[in-house]
Amino acid sequence: MNMRSIFGAAYAAIAIATAMPVAAHGAGEKVTPQFQQAIPNIPGKSLIAVVVDYEPGGASASHTHAKSAFIFGYVLSGEIESQVNDEPRRVYRAGESFYETPGSRHPVSRNASKTEPAKLLAVFVVDTDDKELTTYVK
Repeated sequence: MNMRSIFGAAYAAIAIATAMPVAAHGAGEKVTPQFQQAIPNIPGKSLIAVVVDYEPGGASASHTHAKSAFIFGYVLSGEIESQVNDEPRRVYRAGESFYETPGSRHPVSRNASKTEPAKLLAVFVVDTDDKELTTYVK
């Protein structure tokens, strides 16, 4: 299956998705599953997409993701302040993207604005057997 087919299937699934928002561990954040599909030409791997909506001033608690997870983050609207591992904090604006390699720690993920909402698309390539995508650091 070529990439066009994979993205076509992803787009169709997102268009008909009926997933409900799930509880998050941050203040002013809502995570909504959008897509989940095993990748047919990469046995044991799945593609999962979620949208994270941040209220003004909202944030995710410090967290890690499944050890197998490669994550692509794309800012849909607003501005997101992010820090991965010990890299410097950075503000990403609508249309900008970043990634997290497997085993990364995400100590900062928040709306950079106290007055405007922000929205982030997070796409995971993860082992199909990994069910816990996010573990919050206490």
